[in-house]
Amino acid sequence: MPLHDDELDIDAALVADLLRRQRPVWADLPIVEAGGGTDNRMFRLGDELLARMPRTKDTAGSLRKEREWVPRLAPRLSLRVPTPEFAGSPTPEYPAEWAVVRWIDGAVPDAGNVSDWAEFGADLAGFVRELHAIDLMGATRDGDLSWYRGGSLGDADRWIGGYFDECRPLVGDDLDVDTLERWWREAVAMPDSTAGPVWLHGDLRPGNLLVRDGRLLAVIDFGALSVGAPDAEHAPVWDLPAPARDAYFAAVELDEATWLRARAWAIGVAVSGIAYYWETFPEFVAECRARLRAVLDGAGEH
Repeated sequence: MPLHDDELDIDAALVADLLRRQRPVWADLPIVEAGGGTDNRMFRLGDELLARMPRTKDTAGSLRKEREWVPRLAPRLSLRVPTPEFAGSPTPEYPAEWAVVRWIDGAVPDAGNVSDWAEFGADLAGFVRELHAIDLMGATRDGDLSWYRGGSLGDADRWIGGYFDECRPLVGDDLDVDTLERWWREAVAMPDSTAGPVWLHGDLRPGNLLVRDGRLLAVIDFGALSVGAPDAEHAPVWDLPAPARDAYFAAVELDEATWLRARAWAIGVAVSGIAYYWETFPEFVAECRARLRAVLDGAGEH
């Protein structure tokens, strides 16, 4: 089922046709769908490559900034990140840019493959500290690098705020949406972060992390890469088990105000995700619901 009204038709046959036309050296590689997120569908090409196919034609900026900046960030990061290998051009059949990146062999973290969740949380915090410490190299919060999660809660409230009323009847008594909305509103009323702009991955949810041999190996999907305030970067940690979350917060040492804004971002992104994807992406809705339960259950943490 399409996730967006303007979603493009994408399948393995389309990917094969694009390869034949634009990168024939890879035309004979086996093509296997490898899942997808809210913005892209992915197809594995042989053993070493992955095609990233945007679901809509207006996401080309995400691919361009990955091509420009990820190779410059990668040498400064301890964890592996996907390196761009090819930039595909739009065609009449598929009017969007697309990309091929190097495949990283790993698995999304879960209870069966993470050896020590506290160690995992500390490793993720190490990645965040490294990324935020990298010089901006002339980049500014502008254009494709100005994604909303690096901005203010007040600006985001203009559209996220309405999703609480949409979410409330969908989840019923399963979640205390009134409390979640109160925490959101209290954080919106707080002063914005005074931290200077830093590099942000923008979407460190578990689906964008890879594990191998029990340890965090790689961070993937830099489509939300931006420059901005660090608050929202910490929000996806509520997707992780409590030991990982505790170790992460201990390592990044957030002040109270930053933690409250991070929690608000965790709430706002999840509430809007439930409302927007309720009919189309049940797996993502379940992920958002689990995040909100973790936020509520951890009311007294930090």
